[in-house]
This record gives sequence, structure tokens and C-alpha cells, in this order.
Amino acid sequence: MTILLVLICYLAAVVFVLACLVRIAIYARAPMHLRWELYPIPHEEPGRVEHGGSRFEEVDWWTKQTRFRLMGELKFMIPEMLFLKGLYEFNRRLWYCSFPFHFGLYLLIGTLGLLLAAALLSILAPASEMESLVDAIQSIYRLTGAAGLFLAILGAIGLLARRLTDESLKNYTTPGDIFNLVFFIVTLGTLSAACLITRSHDLDMLAIAKGILTLDTTLRIPDLFATGLFLAALLIAYIPLTHMSHFIAKYFTYHSVRWDDATNTRGGKLEARLAEYLTYKPTWSAAHVGADGEKTWAQVAASRPVPEAKK
Repeated sequence: MTILLVLICYLAAVVFVLACLVRIAIYARAPMHLRWELYPIPHEEPGRVEHGGSRFEEVDWWTKQTRFRLMGELKFMIPEMLFLKGLYEFNRRLWYCSFPFHFGLYLLIGTLGLLLAAALLSILAPASEMESLVDAIQSIYRLTGAAGLFLAILGAIGLLARRLTDESLKNYTTPGDIFNLVFFIVTLGTLSAACLITRSHDLDMLAIAKGILTLDTTLRIPDLFATGLFLAALLIAYIPLTHMSHFIAKYFTYHSVRWDDATNTRGGKLEARLAEYLTYKPTWSAAHVGADGEKTWAQVAASRPVPEAKK
């Protein structure tokens, strides 16, 4: 059964990576989104960012070269990704549950990375040379692992409670949302129970990691921890198949919608893409638009839908 569990862990990792790549390809190949035209954009000149301006303030801006500033984007993205800055500013009550959940997951991801690093060092390097480094890594991942499990479970329980009791969230809550949170709570709760209940000499995380990496058929994993690993593998494979893959969509939302300020030059690639999109025949459900699947997008955009809807 141990080798079967190890193979399931590998399969889950493969499914996660492939599903993420498919998601990325779908988003990257999607038609260009309508720009939000909201400024400032972080990769603009720092002076413009400070007063909320953009390069469009300049005369003949389309004729001038622009300089992309990665540091400006990083200053925005890192607080948003790590601390959910936007949620903190605009929905503080939800942030109190969402932040510990997400930050706990970040700690668990870091814990897994440290555990794998320690296992690889133990496998590839002589024990005498790397023993002190491996011991230091172990001390860190034990701390981050415990903190991550606690915060993620606490946050998931809080989010579940909000979903079940907050009237303002009912319109946005589906059975799938409830299932996802319960899945996290059960999985992380099982792993936590295994770490607390299993005797220390029966649960050597480093030995288990080394056994999984080397496909050790003699590896013995305690039953409760094996159950937690099985659930965790299923969860990892499941995440990118659902809307929980918003960590991928969020990148495109910012870079392809909010921050896309590429110049549409005559004869350029952007102009060619837009010309193609205007030939599409949309079937939007809003009756006043008149997108019946027969008219092209160009025809719909050039029509006057409101007067026609009143006839």
C-alpha cells in the first residue's frame, strides 16, 4: 500500500502541473479583454504613479518609447499576494478569515519546499558534510509546518462560517464553495492529528520524504498520516481543476486587463488581433445589445441598441 500511496503523490503532482499549464495556455490564448483604463499603473514612471497619472498625459504619447519598471509592479504585487492588501482595504471583515487561510497555505508550501530540500541534501550529499544544514532546515520546517496548519485550518473554518451565516455572501456561495472549504479542513485536520497523535519515532518526516523521492518499497508510513497524505494528494490535483486556480487567473487579470497599456500602432500585431475580433459573432444574452450570433462584433458596436430596444 505504501508504494501505491507514493505513486498517487507523484500522479497528483503531475496532474497539478499539467492542469496549471493548461489553464495558463487557455488564459494566454483568450481574446484581448477590454482594458479597464484605471490609473496609476505600477510599471509607469514613479512620479506619475504618485499622482495617479499615466504616459497618456504626454503630447503624442504614442510616438515615444516607454520604460517598463518591474520594481513598481513588485511593490504592488508582493503585498497583494502575501498579505491580500486589496481585501484588507476594501473588505476587512472577510480579510480576517481569508488572510490566515492563504498565508497558512503559503507557509505549508514553503514547508514542503524545505522538506524536499532537506531530503535531497540527505540523499545526494554525505551526511557528515550536510548534517548541520539539514538539522537547521528541519528546525525551520517544523515551525513553518505547525504555523501553516494552524493558520490554514483557522482561516478555512472562519471562511466556512462566513459562507454559512453571512447574508451578503449567500448570492456568491455555491455547494462547491462549501465542499472546497470542508475538503481543506478535513485534509489539514487529518495531517495535524497525525502529527500530534503519532509517536515521534514512528513519524520521521525527513525519512518519509526521502522514501517518497527514492521510491523506497520498505517505507513505513503511519496509517493516519498516510490518510492525510492521500487526501492532500487528491486536494493538490483537484485545486487547478476548479475556480481555486484563481492564483493563475489573477496574474492575467492584472497584466492583461488592469495594467495592459500597450500601444495600438498602425500595422502592428495588436491592430491585427483587434481586426480579427471584430469579425466574431457574439451571442450575448442581453436583448438590447442585439448580439444574436448573426451580426459581427463590428456591426453590434456600430449599431444603436437602446433606440432599437424601445421599438
